Amino acid sequence: MRKLFLILLLLNVNCLHAQTDSCSLRISLLTCTPGSALYSTFGHSALRVTDSKMQTDVIYNYGTFDFEDPQFYTKFIRGKLLYFVSIDSIENFMLQYQFEKRGITEQELNLSCEQKQQLLDALNENAKEENRYYQYDFTYDNCTTRLRDLLEKLCKDLTTKNILPKPKVTFRNLIHEYLDKGQQPWSKFGIDILLGSRLDKKISNREAMFLPDYLLKGFDSSSVNNHSLVQEKNVLLGFTETKKPKPLFTPFTVLGILFLLVLVFSFYKKESSALFFKIFDFSFFLLLGLLGALLLFMWFGTDHYMCKYNLNLLWALPFHLPVAFFLFSKKKWVNKYFRIVLFYSLLLLVLWFLLPQHFNPALLFVLGIVIIRSFVLSKVVLPLKH
Repeated sequence: MRKLFLILLLLNVNCLHAQTDSCSLRISLLTCTPGSALYSTFGHSALRVTDSKMQTDVIYNYGTFDFEDPQFYTKFIRGKLLYFVSIDSIENFMLQYQFEKRGITEQELNLSCEQKQQLLDALNENAKEENRYYQYDFTYDNCTTRLRDLLEKLCKDLTTKNILPKPKVTFRNLIHEYLDKGQQPWSKFGIDILLGSRLDKKISNREAMFLPDYLLKGFDSSSVNNHSLVQEKNVLLGFTETKKPKPLFTPFTVLGILFLLVLVFSFYKKESSALFFKIFDFSFFLLLGLLGALLLFMWFGTDHYMCKYNLNLLWALPFHLPVAFFLFSKKKWVNKYFRIVLFYSLLLLVLWFLLPQHFNPALLFVLGIVIIRSFVLSKVVLPLKH
């Protein structure tokens, strides 16, 4: 009997083994599956804290923001929107995801009573009014990375096995994984334009945990003092994801068709096509110029880390914006401008796949249209053989 008592005592001494009877705390990572809306495409993470002694069961959520703020859109665009920690009941949390038909996986953390108390103290400290707000960053400081950081501070000897799907994976690779799965080619197109070359950085195992699913994989693959970080894993809400049909009109198909139409009708000598291209050229180069101005603003005028060093400015030239208003002024400098744009765009086409940023494949058609219309507007005449 004494031997049995000693064995049980030794098992409970280890801070990473099963919790003792005196430990009333149970802390779990909750990982929510992606939703249909763009903001929920990448899923969500939160911590659940259950206290059997106090009879409480609450959620600590770092992904809350004030949608009622009158400056919400201004702050969001400029990258100054503050997110904050909120505390909610497990019932409310579950009802929301049940309504949205999204699954929830729970991973109970294998921590000692002391570690659980330290983690709870840190959560409550972060939830105080003076501490709860933080400037959100999608890749480096979000509702998921905050939970990773808490565990890293708590468990100094935390080790994680490789969770990367392939060597040399980038932030953009992982983001594309979710957008492709959610059949959101237009969102992918927009993100590829707005986010710059920093998104193509080769990321580490730790950096991959900016996404909820990869934090889940990271916790599953983590250990402290050779003991698994996850004690138990359960599915709280299980929903089978329905496979979404691939949209017929993707950026690639739409811009591909537009490119072919521009190619054919640019050399179709009819009065109707000339009138059409007056409207088209003005609209096309005006939009390119406006887009270039937007990319410059997102780079220099906002706090969005991933919008800086955006090489999409190489084809969306802000110079097109003022030039569009002089397209039909019959000034010689306009022809010279488009002659420069023509040769510059041909050089860009040659270097397209060598540049240190991924470009959405559909943008090749945009560059093609720039080349065709610049050729026409520069009034370059190819010699004809007789």
